Amino acid sequence: MNEFLGQIDTKETDFIERLKQIAEVKMEYSQKHPNVLNFLGSIFIQEDIEVPDSLKHRYEGIMQMREKIMYENIDTTLFRKDVDTEKAYKLIQWSLEGYQNDLIRQLKHQNLVNTNMDPYWDEFYEYLGTLKTLFYKGSK
Repeated sequence: MNEFLGQIDTKETDFIERLKQIAEVKMEYSQKHPNVLNFLGSIFIQEDIEVPDSLKHRYEGIMQMREKIMYENIDTTLFRKDVDTEKAYKLIQWSLEGYQNDLIRQLKHQNLVNTNMDPYWDEFYEYLGTLKTLFYKGSK
């Protein structure tokens, strides 16, 4: 957790760039420790695995830290004036969660260690660019 979350630069004030950074750190971490993410992915993707409460609580704590890191020190002036920033955060988050859920469905029965994730990351970055165009002023 410290190795992963400690790499996030909260000095990056662009919300979407920060999300991109989080994704890059996650990719780098998955390359260094493929078995850790494969294990965690298996636990939370497969419905028939009983997850102990202690692991669920740790995971929830990590998700709370992730939320804090995600929203800390964000420059809201990047957003278009005609867009409610809080709603934009939610829409961006829902979009990315939808992409993640779709990806999880696609990868559900694959061995994640042997899967080339590069096309998925490229697609993810394209979606981030689209989100910038939609929500930021002056983005093209």
